[in-house]
Amino acid sequence: MSISSQRLCLSAFAFLLLTAAARAQSAPASTLLPDAPQPVSSSSDNSVRNVPLHILQDQVAVVTSPLHLRLHDLLWLAPLAAGTGAALATDQHTMRDVISSDPVRTQNIINVSNGLTGGILVTPVLLYGVGLVKHDEHAREAGFLSSEAAVDGLIVAEGLKLITFRERPYDDNARGLFYQKSAGTNSSFPSTHSVVTWAAAAALAEEYPNKWARVGLYTAATGVSLTRVLGQQHFPSDVLVGSVAGWLVGHYVVHHRRHTAR
Repeated sequence: MSISSQRLCLSAFAFLLLTAAARAQSAPASTLLPDAPQPVSSSSDNSVRNVPLHILQDQVAVVTSPLHLRLHDLLWLAPLAAGTGAALATDQHTMRDVISSDPVRTQNIINVSNGLTGGILVTPVLLYGVGLVKHDEHAREAGFLSSEAAVDGLIVAEGLKLITFRERPYDDNARGLFYQKSAGTNSSFPSTHSVVTWAAAAALAEEYPNKWARVGLYTAATGVSLTRVLGQQHFPSDVLVGSVAGWLVGHYVVHHRRHTAR
């Protein structure tokens, strides 16, 4: 398969991925935006013992959601697919000719990326602990749901890596070829860091809709995505698809699992 054919196939694949994540969170009623589903009833039991069942249900929803695609979803999915296609077409040029490959600089950026990722992912754990100690149901549930979103995102990302087998930017002159057995479990598409952090950030932003909280969360998640590219760990298309998929997963989890009144 030629490089151009691979990119065309992956553009379509990314389109289906975004569709899947979006439709997984759609409500029965007719809606346009992907964050429209209504919260489940207060009878939902967001406890640790239900985590495996919740995650299984989440994954089934993501996998089967393209079957429920509606025509009006194209209003926002089409631009996303076009952006992904453009990123795929320019990935090699960006990583080879625009992003510095200086090893010292690259390692420093990777360290920043890991620090931002750790900061985002530790927040749900801290919230959950505070909620338990102070009997704050909102904090406990916010920590629980954002943790669940991060796990869902991790499973989605790792599953896609095992399907796409994309080379990393630092391999093969940044050609970024897909379906390369040599990529193995180190596949580049999508960025796991981006999926997981955006999933957690989106869930937290829904639980705490304060403007400045959202600015902080989404700025940190954006920083993770950018540093994965600047650190020569992922192509722009990897983090674009990863960020959008993570955001959608985070919204899905909150809108389908939340039962504490806001």
